[in-house]
Amino acid sequence: MKDTLKTGLKTVRSFTIDRGRTIDFLGNAADTSAMVYATPALIQDIEQTCRDFLLEHLEDGEDTLGTEVNIKHLAPTLLGMSVEVSAEISEFKGRAVSLTITARDPVDDVVASGTHERFVIDIGKTLDRLKQKADAFAQTS
Repeated sequence: MKDTLKTGLKTVRSFTIDRGRTIDFLGNAADTSAMVYATPALIQDIEQTCRDFLLEHLEDGEDTLGTEVNIKHLAPTLLGMSVEVSAEISEFKGRAVSLTITARDPVDDVVASGTHERFVIDIGKTLDRLKQKADAFAQTS
């Protein structure tokens, strides 16, 4: 990790809510007004925002893995609208990074809030552990 990784650092990333990020919760796919930002897509956008942000502060051979997501999805964001995901490092202990998350759209303002935890990993060591697990799984088949 670089010494630039510190509590208080922030990032903001914008997303346009396309069809792939929506769920039709009213059961009528022909009516696009009922298509809203799906919570799993919101979480994916949060994870990607945080990972990309933290990568700027890591050494070659390091990455992060998400370990916890605690998000309240407070309001719908419609198909075609934009949403801004902001993340701020709220705590940094060893290799564990805690981020405070807020997502906003232009109508409801805050549409989601919560926290996200990530852990800084050594890519080589993690790939070795994954290979060992894959080998162990192959033995069970």
